[in-house]
Amino acid sequence: MDNKTSLREQYQQPGDEYGSFAFHPYNVLLILLITSLSVLFLALSAAFVYTRIQNAAPPIKLPIIFVFNTLILLASSGTMMAAKKAYKEDNTDRYKMALYVTMGLSVIFLALQIIGWRDLFQQDIFINSSNSAGYLYVISGLHFAHVIGGFPFLGYFIWQANKKMKEPVSVLVYFSDPEKRLKLRLLTIYWHFLDALWIYLVLFFFINYLVQ
Repeated sequence: MDNKTSLREQYQQPGDEYGSFAFHPYNVLLILLITSLSVLFLALSAAFVYTRIQNAAPPIKLPIIFVFNTLILLASSGTMMAAKKAYKEDNTDRYKMALYVTMGLSVIFLALQIIGWRDLFQQDIFINSSNSAGYLYVISGLHFAHVIGGFPFLGYFIWQANKKMKEPVSVLVYFSDPEKRLKLRLLTIYWHFLDALWIYLVLFFFINYLVQ
């Protein structure tokens, strides 16, 4: 048995690599967060529809850049999956690169969303223009805030990777840490959730625009 295998056995639990974390507090917190956010956005969506019907408000056309932003967020989910895959394969360079690209794509997403809001301003659609316009800004703003909320965790992984991946033994210890694997898995799930939520919001507002 070589040193690499011995170290892996020391830091990893036998069996399913995530099985022992089924009821880990981080897992529970993420489930509660995703559930509460899903309920919140569904409630806001229903309020948007109700307000628009009650006030006979005209439909709001989303800026095309919001649709393009969907591709950016999908790409960032892909790079998070690449980071997770590189972690499992002990590929330091690909792991770091995937994390950096995810951060870069997320920044681009936020910048394009600000441009999208500017396009709405140019159409004279402001947060106080109507109740439905207000809901549009609140809903997209909440999603914007939750993308920003993921930055500290993504930054933590980048910082940890740069700090602890300096020589072979520390690299192996880093890649063999089951709690780090769990945290990376949960961050990936969170990123996928933000992606799915954004797709839902874009489709929701697009369908509402088509329904005159």
